Amino acid sequence: MKKIISIFALLGFFTMTACAGGNNKSSTEKGEATMKIQIEITSESGNHTLTATLTDNSSAVAFYELLKKGAVTISMHDYGNFEKVGSLGKTLPRNDTQITTSAGDIILYQGNQITIYYDKNSWNFTRLGKVVSTGSTTTITQAKLKKILGKGNVTAVFSVME
Repeated sequence: MKKIISIFALLGFFTMTACAGGNNKSSTEKGEATMKIQIEITSESGNHTLTATLTDNSSAVAFYELLKKGAVTISMHDYGNFEKVGSLGKTLPRNDTQITTSAGDIILYQGNQITIYYDKNSWNFTRLGKVVSTGSTTTITQAKLKKILGKGNVTAVFSVME
């Protein structure tokens, strides 16, 4: 009898472990699978399409939900020779932390400004996502991103990837 109870206990344990393991995706994996956006850049160097993956935080989710309602066009200007910045026209929730940006970071600044970094900067920001590719190129370098964003103003159209 003890042997049968032990077997059922083991079977129950393995069943619970297997069921729990099947649903054990991290929210980051879910976010990367579902929160990809496209950014159409019009600059002095021409038209370029960037692909970005959004971060798993309430700010990125709010941005994604906004984009699901329709594309958002932002006129962006250069700031400090390390980023393009423009007004979102809306305020999103902030998740500011002290970070150092790198080329390709998409940042929410003061809750209502969107920035695309092509160089480094340290400050209290909310990370929204990261540019992961351009056109058919699967990697984006700092030099390539700086060339795409150019020296003057740019227009960026953010949209959900279909």
